[in-house]
Amino acid sequence: MTAPPIHLWRLFKWGRILARHGALRGIERDPNTPRPVRRFVRVLRFGARIPDVPRYADAFQAIGPAAIKLGQTLATRPDLVGEEAAHDLLRLQDALPPLPFAVIRQRIESSYGRPLETFFASIEETPVGAASIAQVHRAVTTEGAQVAVKVLRPGVEAEFARAIETYEWAAAQVEGMGGEAARLRPRLIIETFKRWTARELDLRREAASASELAEGMTAEPDFYVPAIDWQRTTGKVLVLEWLDGIKLSDRAALVAARHDTTALAGKLIRAFLRQAIAEGFFHADMHQGNLFALPDGRIAAIDFGIMGRIDRRARVWLAEILYGLITGNYKRVAEIHFEAGYVPPHHNVAEFATALRAVGEPMRGLPVKDMSVGAMLDGLFNITRDFDMQTQPHLLLLQKTMVMVEGVARGLDPEINLWETSAPFVREWIRTELGPEAAVADRIITDLRTLARLPQLIRNIELRYPTPGGAPPAPPLREIEVVRVGGGWRYAAVAVLAAAASAAAMWIAFL
Repeated sequence: MTAPPIHLWRLFKWGRILARHGALRGIERDPNTPRPVRRFVRVLRFGARIPDVPRYADAFQAIGPAAIKLGQTLATRPDLVGEEAAHDLLRLQDALPPLPFAVIRQRIESSYGRPLETFFASIEETPVGAASIAQVHRAVTTEGAQVAVKVLRPGVEAEFARAIETYEWAAAQVEGMGGEAARLRPRLIIETFKRWTARELDLRREAASASELAEGMTAEPDFYVPAIDWQRTTGKVLVLEWLDGIKLSDRAALVAARHDTTALAGKLIRAFLRQAIAEGFFHADMHQGNLFALPDGRIAAIDFGIMGRIDRRARVWLAEILYGLITGNYKRVAEIHFEAGYVPPHHNVAEFATALRAVGEPMRGLPVKDMSVGAMLDGLFNITRDFDMQTQPHLLLLQKTMVMVEGVARGLDPEINLWETSAPFVREWIRTELGPEAAVADRIITDLRTLARLPQLIRNIELRYPTPGGAPPAPPLREIEVVRVGGGWRYAAVAVLAAAASAAAMWIAFL
């Protein structure tokens, strides 16, 4: 267990870096910031030269790998760090200088327990990408397959463990101050970040996520997930199919290769909706660097370290919320927030519907190219405080991904509108999931499952009320009134007299 002074020293070092980049200005000026935190921030910025424009992403980049990942998490929390900071944190590209190949080679061989040549005919020493957690090399297997080899950086697990422990300690101190800090649930943010990191630090889990996503996307043939080489994948090394494609960020190259960028944008949005709404398991890091256009026009994704998951009930609510915002049915959107428990019941549904209208209506008259899902969702965050809405981490991750997908789609087709492109898919899914046929099917499935549980229920009753054994049943006993004559010694006296009377009666009967 790390001592509090060590946590404070780490926070002081990181805080000085943040202060020098102007990244603490918003915290200091926010009236909802607890007073002890505001005082600590003043100490951190003492003597620092603060730039006029805060550079949040640069600050997290300067602190190190764990801070980069934390910054990516905070990019999903405009309600916590502010819209300006959240937008700037989206710039975090997770890029670091690569490690020497000798270090990477040792890491691979220690993970396999055998020489590198046992598994690969060749491997390029210069990586194609280097990030905070791992770096990727192109290779050819002994069977001649082109693959990408992702290798975890040595020592990264211990570094993240130390940082996360301090993040948890700091979040607990802030949340314990109550007020707005408690409503924003900083401990839950760090717990979410910890779960994301645990998945990214075990490359077998990332491989499993890719495999699960590939199965879920079989109904969407225009979205491709590379195959995993399970025989060469360990917790430290991930080997997957090599993809030759053009990054969606390079629009000029896409046009030169005669890709239909408008069609690509539509495929991307539909793929995201299929993942988030239909399957409930989505790629939560869909930025331009992780998406490629293949020669046949399909979109391929890589880097499955951050994935989001939403259960069916939440997906139904989400679909209704999206469709309600698309169609302007704010009353239904408000009702869903109350049904889902997102808004406490002491608030008024009609008032919440009016607040939603204030967010949605200003965008309804705008030209298609000027409408933005991201702006509308940011508006929704602004009303959470007025209606005591607690943070829903799964929806915040989804919001971040929606904004990211919209940005990529706009880069491909500046005229595209996520609302209009989403409406047919969402409408059909709602009809399928909430229509009369779906209601009848759900009832049949529920009833069949209940019938299937009946034998076990009967066995449980028999265990609770077993069949009588071989002893004869006891004869019925006459009810006798119990006399209460007092407490203490009086109870003892009555007991003695009753015993004496019973003994005398038995003696007379014997004579």
